[in-house]
Amino acid sequence: MKKLSKVQEKQQALVLNVADKIEEQGRAELPGMLQCWFDVEYHLFPGSLLMCFQFENQQALDAAEPNILKWQKRLSGAMLKKGVILKDMRKHLKFTLNGPED
Repeated sequence: MKKLSKVQEKQQALVLNVADKIEEQGRAELPGMLQCWFDVEYHLFPGSLLMCFQFENQQALDAAEPNILKWQKRLSGAMLKKGVILKDMRKHLKFTLNGPED
């Protein structure tokens, strides 16, 4: 794996910080949420950011689905506070049953 540049390391720290905060909120407010994980290609940041909320089963996922827009707005707002604009907040956060290895 290629070593990250200083700018990419700052981007990584920023995304990790936001992911930790939003994961904490998600676990508190969304029953059945297991974890928050993300995938990003730093040379295409922020357009390549994809954050996922992983749920333990289909029932928990179905119950949480009506709230996805609220969480997409939270992610967008949290990134904006850090100086990062997500042009289309709907494509940067999704609810899933898959883990980061799937």
